[in-house]
Amino acid sequence: MANQPSSYPILCASFNQDASLFAIGTRDGFRIFDSNNGRLCYERALGAFNIVEMLFSSNLVAIVGAGEQPSLSPRRLCLFNTMSGNALRELNFLTSILAVRMNRKRLIVLLQDKTYIYDINSLTILDTIDTVPNLKGISAFSPSLDGCFLALPASITKGSLLLYNVMELQLHCEIDAHLAPLATMVLSSNGMYIATASEQGTMIRVHLVSEATKSYSFRRGSYPSTIFSLSFGQCSQVPEILVATSSSGSVHVFPLGFAINQSRRSGGFLGSIMLDSISDALDPAHHHIVHNAVPAGIKSYAVIRKVDRVADTSSSEIVACRATLAIITYNGYFQEYNLSLSNQNEFSRSLDCEFNLLTAIANNDVRL
Repeated sequence: MANQPSSYPILCASFNQDASLFAIGTRDGFRIFDSNNGRLCYERALGAFNIVEMLFSSNLVAIVGAGEQPSLSPRRLCLFNTMSGNALRELNFLTSILAVRMNRKRLIVLLQDKTYIYDINSLTILDTIDTVPNLKGISAFSPSLDGCFLALPASITKGSLLLYNVMELQLHCEIDAHLAPLATMVLSSNGMYIATASEQGTMIRVHLVSEATKSYSFRRGSYPSTIFSLSFGQCSQVPEILVATSSSGSVHVFPLGFAINQSRRSGGFLGSIMLDSISDALDPAHHHIVHNAVPAGIKSYAVIRKVDRVADTSSSEIVACRATLAIITYNGYFQEYNLSLSNQNEFSRSLDCEFNLLTAIANNDVRL
């Protein structure tokens, strides 16, 4: 999740594909932490970085400089081996790299108006996608090889998106998600669902990728807010939970697993003849809020690191879920909350840990 030049000490933050590790880029270098215990696993003082992306728990890291040092150009992608401390390959582009995504088969590189798809093993270009101007590098990528989709904005005037199957190298569908331009989006880990937020920031919508139909729509609030991040819980089928961070400083928790499936209404006759503004008024407004999780206005990035489902032993019905919420704030802090949600709309949360990412000391015994 790259950040534009700012006064924040953290320039970028990212979790790996299973959220077991996370990385930050600063003006001094980049650091990798163990999500389970917060230990600093690796650090490299090379200069300022705008992008640091990991490939699961391997030693491969994709890094892009912030341009503050001549050797760290924002137009150069370096595939770096943390074990040897050496660059494996470098790719150079004509304009700045805005985002990088990876899985075990594909490497995705986003520029302002082009997206490149590579075979990650040979670094052969498989496809080039011409895109609308995408200055913020807005995108979503599902690392699953079975549902490996890439989502990109389709317009600069409205909130529509294009979904590509990057394994089959073809366009899957286009979704009109919002009236206002997109601010952020995320795909579930299995590629089944995509969640979106517009620059207005009042509505969060979730679409079923296979049918390009709206499944859920949640009202975050009545007043506009900048949505910094969206994250689904890890899932095999329907995600149980979706979280959003915003400029309000609060984290919004949407219980998908217990929400009314809106696809039945939205896909029916009534849904087809109603305007979005009218149908949104009927969508579930209930969700839960972790108030003042971070200072208002401070950019933040949150993920649901793990989800445990609690079933009724007599019926096997899921009656509750417990989740671990991890938050990185760009002013330099990491927080972890334990969340509990029930099908009776009960919610509780507790702060499990908090520490300063910039003062952590590496444990030399920890290896990636």
